Amino acid sequence: MKFSSLVRVAVALFVLLGTYAFAGPPGTGYHQLKRLSLANPGQKEYFDYVVVDNDARRVYLTHGFEVKVLDADSLAVIATIGGLVRCHGVAIVKDLNKGFITDGEAAKIVVFDLKSLKVTGSIHSSDDTDSIVYDPVSKYVVSFNGDSKNATVVDPKKETVVKVIDLGGGPEGPVVDGKGMIYDNNADLNAILAIDTKSLTIKDKWPTAPAGEPTALAMDRQHRRLFCAGRKPQNMVVMDADSGKIIQSFPITAGVDAAVFEPATGLIFVSTREGFIHIFHEDSPDKYSEVDKVKTEFGAKTMDLDPKTHNLLLTTADFGPPPAPGKNPAPKPGTFRLLVYGK
Repeated sequence: MKFSSLVRVAVALFVLLGTYAFAGPPGTGYHQLKRLSLANPGQKEYFDYVVVDNDARRVYLTHGFEVKVLDADSLAVIATIGGLVRCHGVAIVKDLNKGFITDGEAAKIVVFDLKSLKVTGSIHSSDDTDSIVYDPVSKYVVSFNGDSKNATVVDPKKETVVKVIDLGGGPEGPVVDGKGMIYDNNADLNAILAIDTKSLTIKDKWPTAPAGEPTALAMDRQHRRLFCAGRKPQNMVVMDADSGKIIQSFPITAGVDAAVFEPATGLIFVSTREGFIHIFHEDSPDKYSEVDKVKTEFGAKTMDLDPKTHNLLLTTADFGPPPAPGKNPAPKPGTFRLLVYGK
């Protein structure tokens, strides 16, 4: 072969390999780094959202009748916010030095001070007040209330209810786009609802098929992409946030409950009760690939990402046998723990 031909072949291989390299890593190297017991002996276990406040370097873990607050760097417990019945989500409003906790069994939103981590008040909501989000454009806090099939819009400064929005079905995890829209999964409708925070009305409703009973949601705000994961059927779909068009879909394991997008790496993380983190890569806004599937522990379905360390934080517990065929097993009292996955 002539030298010029060798050069052409080498260049072609370089371009091909370079294209593959930019398409995303073949694996991520994520594995379990820590396993920390946070149990209260004998306590009946219930746990839900994990929330990382990167600016304050805190982690909020909702845990039945309390929220455990951890130092994000040492993972030491620095406070416990108690007096709750069955809590779910946490929203942070830094400008007002306030945090908001949803207490589903008590049908209220509990307000606490970000400095003292003490409860300062509460706001009546609806039964099964569950996920919660702060929209920085409208400056409203909005809780999504599962069994009540509605959303409670709150003025966080006045700590008063502005409006209750009928959602037509049971809502799950929301995301904000930073431009005045809140997107929320609706498990009953198998759809994503786009809520305009200026008019406080539902602007659009988009089907999530081939994902059903959508529960987990994340967003690439720059490229206007939603990452929605559902339980029946078990799929993660990529959706255009302006048109509702499904761009791509991937099968996942059972019991999904959380999704996170990391802009710095283009990685999408999806966690499931079955005990896996599915990791996808945004090769381009219109092309995605699955790059890893990390084994975790059964029940570790809720998750958040620490932007500083790139670590994933999940909570779970030990579980007994299923009470009946097709039913989820119950967590064993006093076994609550934090799992940390990273490179």
